[in-house]
Amino acid sequence: MGRSSLVKDLKEFCCFLVSYFKIKFKKLFKNLEAGKSGVATILYRQRGRYSRPFVHSGMIFLLVLAVTIGPFIVSEGFGSFTASAEGLGSEVVSITGTDLETSTLETIKPRSDVIEYVVGSGDTISTIAEKFNVSIDTIRWENDLESVKSIKLGQVLKILPVTGISHKVKHGETVYSIAKKYKVDAQIIVNWPYNSFANDETFALAVGQEVIVPDGVMPKAVPVAPSPAYYAQVPAAGAVTGTGQFAWPTTGRITQGYTWYHKAIDIANNSVPDVVAADSGTVVVTGWPSPWAYGNRVIIDHANG
Repeated sequence: MGRSSLVKDLKEFCCFLVSYFKIKFKKLFKNLEAGKSGVATILYRQRGRYSRPFVHSGMIFLLVLAVTIGPFIVSEGFGSFTASAEGLGSEVVSITGTDLETSTLETIKPRSDVIEYVVGSGDTISTIAEKFNVSIDTIRWENDLESVKSIKLGQVLKILPVTGISHKVKHGETVYSIAKKYKVDAQIIVNWPYNSFANDETFALAVGQEVIVPDGVMPKAVPVAPSPAYYAQVPAAGAVTGTGQFAWPTTGRITQGYTWYHKAIDIANNSVPDVVAADSGTVVVTGWPSPWAYGNRVIIDHANG
């Protein structure tokens, strides 16, 4: 009897609570609806006059709410996360050290300058290029090598820090002219971190400075045409007639003049200069063909009497 009375009282109490909260929620809902309608009516009538203050007020409210409640939410969240982690127990212990290993990727920084390398036993341009991570042509161009086989033991080679060309700036050259010469984009020269400029805004270069041209290609050498050889044209002798005007055949002093018994003029000169014909004509005698006292001679017939 007492138990049934207690159950009946609990049911009545629960019904009372339900009806009580139902009435309260209805009143709260009506009040919220009325407030919302009032605010909407004011905003509509004022055509957005209060929209900015309303938005600002809302933002301030959210900011205050975040500052006030935010730390509590964060601490609660991390606390629950810690608790859940602690609850894993042996599952966490079962993770191996291999699974937790991390690797660090190191950025390979290129060299900043040209280095010298002494060719050792067994070295070839190919192995040297592979060792320094540059192309074979880069080594060949920098060291003016005619072929990949033209290196010898003990030879000192210049090795660039990157595949490309090292260029010494001449008067009037710019980044753009150098880039055009070696068939690369000018931005590649500018982007090389170790190229310096006289003016960082215009990328002006100083005469005589060394500039690295990454991925540059050496222009092909223009073959030089051989200079033509000129030879004196000797006309055919044919029938040559003298002019009648005799020139001195050589230089020196006269040691003996022309007489009836010495039909010649003797000219002496210790420096032994060249002897030429006194006038044009045809050679008729050479050497020492007779016992006369002319010695070695050349007789020319001028064909004019």
